[in-house]
Order: sequence, then C-alpha cells, then structure tokens
Amino acid sequence: MVQGYSARINPEAVGHLLSAFVAITPLDPSQPDDAPARLEHIEEVESCYSVAGEESYVLLVRVASARALEDLLQRIRTTANVRTRSTIILNTFYSDRQHIP
Repeated sequence: MVQGYSARINPEAVGHLLSAFVAITPLDPSQPDDAPARLEHIEEVESCYSVAGEESYVLLVRVASARALEDLLQRIRTTANVRTRSTIILNTFYSDRQHIP
C-alpha cells in the first residue's frame, strides 16, 4: 500500500558533506527520558532511534564539516543533558530500502 510521496534531497547538494551516527545516553538516569523531544528542533538531526544496548538513542546527523559536528555534539550534550558517542559515516551503500512482500 502506498503511504504517500515525498521529495528526497541529496544532503551533499545542500552542503551537508558529513553524516554521522551519534549514540546518546542520559547523564542522570533518574531524570525524565525526554531527549527526543529536547532534540527535535535541531535541524541537523535527521532521525532519532530508540535502541536496546548501552545507549538509549541513536541519532542520524548531517553537517557541513568536522568542526560543525563538534559544535553540534556540544549542542546535543547541553540541550538534552546526555553523553555522546559518534561514528562518522564514510560511505552509504544503500538506505531507505523498501521491501515488498
């Protein structure tokens, strides 16, 4: 079933040359678990996934440079009161695959 149509923008064409996965973990687990809501307004955060494991969430972020990533990580840490662990994406072989049964 088709759920809609959308335009897909090439991130590199709009200056977002660097993509990374950023895993986040709350600094204080006793505080409310509201990191996704706190980070929703940050335009460089493309996706936010709740995950099982040591981290609570994994973000897909896109920025212009390593310096921009460093600045973004600081904003994420202070905005959501979290610890971060980053993995820079070197190449994407495929994404957004749609499997039709």
